Amino acid sequence: MARLMRSSSSSFSNPHSIYLTYCYFLHTRTLFSSICLLLFLNTANANGFNRLIQLPTNGLYRNSSISSKPVLLNIDDFGAKGDGFTDDTKVLQDVWKVACSLPSRTKILIPKGKFYLIKPSNFGGPCQSDVTLKMSGSITAPREPEAWHGLDVHKWLYFHGIKNFKLEGGGIFDGMGQEWWARSCKRNNSNPCTHAPTAITFHKCTNLKVRKVTMFNSQQMHMAFTSCKHVSAANVTVIAPRDSPNTDGIHISASTYVELKNLIISTGDDCISIVSNSSRIRINNVVCGQGHGISIGSLGKYNTYAAVQDVIVNRAFFFDTENGVRIKTWQGGSGFARKITFQNIWMQNVSNPIIIDQYYCDSSVPCLNQTSAVSIENISFRGIKGTSAKEEAMTFKCSDSYPCKRIYLENIQLTTPSGIANSYCWEAYGTSTGLIYPPPCISSGDIVIRHNVKPNSTYWRKDYYAFF
Repeated sequence: MARLMRSSSSSFSNPHSIYLTYCYFLHTRTLFSSICLLLFLNTANANGFNRLIQLPTNGLYRNSSISSKPVLLNIDDFGAKGDGFTDDTKVLQDVWKVACSLPSRTKILIPKGKFYLIKPSNFGGPCQSDVTLKMSGSITAPREPEAWHGLDVHKWLYFHGIKNFKLEGGGIFDGMGQEWWARSCKRNNSNPCTHAPTAITFHKCTNLKVRKVTMFNSQQMHMAFTSCKHVSAANVTVIAPRDSPNTDGIHISASTYVELKNLIISTGDDCISIVSNSSRIRINNVVCGQGHGISIGSLGKYNTYAAVQDVIVNRAFFFDTENGVRIKTWQGGSGFARKITFQNIWMQNVSNPIIIDQYYCDSSVPCLNQTSAVSIENISFRGIKGTSAKEEAMTFKCSDSYPCKRIYLENIQLTTPSGIANSYCWEAYGTSTGLIYPPPCISSGDIVIRHNVKPNSTYWRKDYYAFF
């Protein structure tokens, strides 16, 4: 049964707005249930999405024109206020359920110039068709951590089990992390060390595209990809204060075929972190300010196994960061970090421009010496130039039992304000070519396997240096 109705509510007085109510019956072996969906369709500025959905004639989606036409869902038409004070969580969740249940391509619109207060929420799949979240306005988190009472404290906006999802637009996600940071043990060691939410988590998702998104002040990590495949993120901006704890910009875990490009990240922790069982990662054109730089790891904590391989970081600009490009592992772990290339990078006042640390220990008590370690091999540093804030511009602290192998240095030029720069090596083996300053300290005698890459993924022209 289907019925077309006109709205008498003043909130839907716009002649370009209609709403459509329809019900259809779903038959299973054990039950006969009624499923009703309320769709509010705004036809103004629909950006190519259909103005009117035709009603199915047989009560089912099958063989109806609804399945072939895209749909625009404006959350305001579902009752969202967007005033920054009203809780719009249920509205967004309801809109997601509608979008995910439709067989047509669907776009959820967050209108420009408004602020939607959204509490911790799950957006699960699989969906019937492709869904796009168009961020023209802003989504803000609750200010108080108590809003997570009884909920998963690790997550704010949690997308899971979805395919072919797009997050796009010029809008803003504001994590409202100030109160979380104030209660952090990393700011005040008298506070208990508790977890804080990641702003946007994508888990077990495939074919994701993130475009032109800005994120501010997330409670902990800003955007995380965990157990995802085929991810593309471009033109993403992430901002948080220098002293905000654990506020990674983008975190990649157990994911493969990930491409990040054209990023501006300035946070209190890693700009980008890549951990356990991730591979085929491509990072191009990154501006990384303050924080801890780009990190592979930490890997192997609590004697765990970790594997990261086939990573290329190409064209990056670091300024005033604690680290530049870094690989960090805990003693006692197992696994490997290999086939990793950092190239065409400019450093400005970076404390540790190039660092491999197999003795990483982020603990209030000293870590025990252990013989097992995550092995590190086939690591390339090419075309890295600029200034180091410390005289020790290159550091390779490798394990006695699992030395670093096949380190390759090419055209490194790092200077310091004092004019003196040096390198530190322990159990680090490899070769170098071209002009290297500070002078390299890695031991030769190991066979170098150069990381060959396709020109279209790492192409670099001399005139690009003018960008810096």
